[in-house]
Amino acid sequence: MGEIDKGLQCLHDKPMAAHVTQRLTAQTATVIISANQNPDTYKEFGFPVHADHMQGFAGPLAGIQTGLLHCTTPYLLCVPCDSPFLPTDLAERLSSALLQHNADLAVATTLENRDGIQQKQIHPVFALMKTTVLPRLTAYLENGGRKMQAWHACLQISEVLFEDKAAFKNINTLEELRELEN
Repeated sequence: MGEIDKGLQCLHDKPMAAHVTQRLTAQTATVIISANQNPDTYKEFGFPVHADHMQGFAGPLAGIQTGLLHCTTPYLLCVPCDSPFLPTDLAERLSSALLQHNADLAVATTLENRDGIQQKQIHPVFALMKTTVLPRLTAYLENGGRKMQAWHACLQISEVLFEDKAAFKNINTLEELRELEN
């Protein structure tokens, strides 16, 4: 959406980030918002708001690093602000997989049909991680790393298959947002 703050764009008269936090509060004990713009507006949601700890815009991983720095529990559940339909059992299913496989991080996946072939689609920002991954993430960022899946490659990962691929839809344009209003 260019320079527009996606999380504050309204879907059914409510900011997308409000849809996301509403779904998260039903699944988690606390919520932290990572936002580099409009912090006062995000504070109105009633949760702590933190800008990236790392200077310069380093992408989603910098937001995750900030979340890990401020996380007061052993685990951090990460979701993007532009996916208001996230599963209501996301935390439970990712937690089960993380613990069952003694993984560092559990990530959501779906099956997508590409040219008639079912292929796994990883949704790397929908992840539950141990807070102990912070030093590895910080080192990765300090060495110039920015790609989520490349960072995941240095971790023990558990993939969790979700049937409802629409739950992970990122709304990337105002046109997509308006289509959902109908």
